[in-house]
Amino acid sequence: MSPTLAPWSSEVDAPAGAQRAQATVGEPRLGRVHVLIPAHDEEAGIRTTLLALQDQTYQPHTVTVIADNCSDATVQIARAMGVTVVETVGNTDKKAGALNQVLDTLLPTLGEGDLVFVQDADSALDPHFLENAAGYLTRHDHLGAVGGTFRAQPAVQHERTRRSEPLAERWSRVAWNANSRFLQHLQDNEYARYARDVRRLDGKCLVVTGTAAMFRATMLQDLSRARLDGRLPQGDGRGGIYDPRVLTEDNELSFAIMHLGYELLAPPNCLLTTEAMSTWRELWQQRLRWKRGAVENCVQYGVTRVTRPYWGRQLLTMLGVVITALYLADVALTLALGHFMLQPIWLGITAIFCVERFVTVRDKGLRQQLLSATMYELPFDFFLQATHAKAYADAITRTERTW
Repeated sequence: MSPTLAPWSSEVDAPAGAQRAQATVGEPRLGRVHVLIPAHDEEAGIRTTLLALQDQTYQPHTVTVIADNCSDATVQIARAMGVTVVETVGNTDKKAGALNQVLDTLLPTLGEGDLVFVQDADSALDPHFLENAAGYLTRHDHLGAVGGTFRAQPAVQHERTRRSEPLAERWSRVAWNANSRFLQHLQDNEYARYARDVRRLDGKCLVVTGTAAMFRATMLQDLSRARLDGRLPQGDGRGGIYDPRVLTEDNELSFAIMHLGYELLAPPNCLLTTEAMSTWRELWQQRLRWKRGAVENCVQYGVTRVTRPYWGRQLLTMLGVVITALYLADVALTLALGHFMLQPIWLGITAIFCVERFVTVRDKGLRQQLLSATMYELPFDFFLQATHAKAYADAITRTERTW
């Protein structure tokens, strides 16, 4: 494999032979794919991300790394890989603002059939991702965006032990690595369950995640106009695709796309690997932002034909939080009073939970299914329930956002 990528641009076609997965006779020709990768201090993973793009069976027409207020070597590494690098100017709106700056210039140059692909800089696509996603959008006019399902990659890499390293520091590092690997394992199981749920719905999904998603360019152009003429929330007030005022810009964008009459898809053959959170604190902050952002997006759009399923999911989540709180309170009270005994209602709930844990990780193999049935993931579920409860409380009380 060549260590660098060819410098693709709108004026220069991809390298000879790159479009090797083009449609056969009688099938529609796949649209040109323009890849955008917002990156803030991503020197650790940007090379892997770009090499995965080089391995795609259908090569993108352009690849642009959007370096947003980077203080590390992200820019230098990306340029050495041969892709276009755009450094943001005066951006204070994080990922949403960085993407809007580039899309404001790119979208007017795109035409019918062009596709825009946005992916995180810490994610690596499976080789057929772009080919499959472009195929769905080219063949199905009702689709506005195609996302993917993902696996969690290890959040920490092992370092060779230094002989001069103090024993206490060595054990501390080993313990941190073990904890990080276990947390990554829990997230990987969670992602496997999400992929199963989406697959059972034939790829239909409620949110096209910001991890990796492909959009029809003409849809994005219409979306920009809709923000300006009042059909959609105004976002940045300038027709920007992403709304910088919200916590979860990908969730809000999904709402916007569906309110324009398009559908979303996350097919099982669009796979990628993404970085897992390496500490419980990072995971807490991530999930708190996701859940609060989802709640605030529902409030932002109100109750519509599109948002009704989302409101239903929020109610189910709240019910789950209440049931969990009652379960823990009952156990704590009976232990404190010395009256602990197995109660049929909780035994029944526990049995249902064990079966659910077993069935929903079928993709990970029988060994993992049997392990999951032991309910060792229960503390992780309690942790997630706690983030949900905190997110609901913060949204209701309008606690100041500090991310």
